[in-house]
Amino acid sequence: MTAPLTPPPPNDDPWQAPPPPGPGARSGERGELRADVRDGVAVLLAVTALGAALGLLWALLAPRVPLISDGQAVFLRDTEGEAAVGADGVFALLALAFGAVSAAGVFWYRRRGGIVLVVALALGGVLGSVLAWRLGVWLGPTSDVVAHAKAVGEGVAFDAPLKLGAKGMLLAWSLAATLVHLGLTALFGPRDPEPDPAEPDPFGPAGI
Repeated sequence: MTAPLTPPPPNDDPWQAPPPPGPGARSGERGELRADVRDGVAVLLAVTALGAALGLLWALLAPRVPLISDGQAVFLRDTEGEAAVGADGVFALLALAFGAVSAAGVFWYRRRGGIVLVVALALGGVLGSVLAWRLGVWLGPTSDVVAHAKAVGEGVAFDAPLKLGAKGMLLAWSLAATLVHLGLTALFGPRDPEPDPAEPDPFGPAGI
């Protein structure tokens, strides 16, 4: 008569490496990666296209720099004016607002977040800012100052071309979008499930 076979005792070693993921887990990871890339491309294109609205608003709201010609040269009409700096400030404020709005929209679009989404949001902010800058310059007064001065005549004030003096303002959109998105994710994003108190802690006294 033989003794009944007993199953081997379970391995409770907390330091043992977990088993390798099966084919189903790897397929799920690839699917999530494809979804992240697809959403990232959509965010990048949408945020970049939004730069057209920023450029239009900047061209409408930026203060103008008045110039005047004496028939031989062109001068600033108001040498102590701050309109040129004001154009940079208006661009920065609009870019910050667009960054906050785009970050809120992306968070509403996919609350789960992810590094791909954050990178797409930041890169889209830079591309959108460049688009807004070039579009605003194109929509503003002509860049041919000499021809403009001849067209209006001697002693008549006209607007200088719209310029962005501080190119660092092109990063305002991305900075605001990244910070707002990270803040929203930290406050309202999905949380990891709480550990079950009934399960023993492998790093506690009983598991060592």
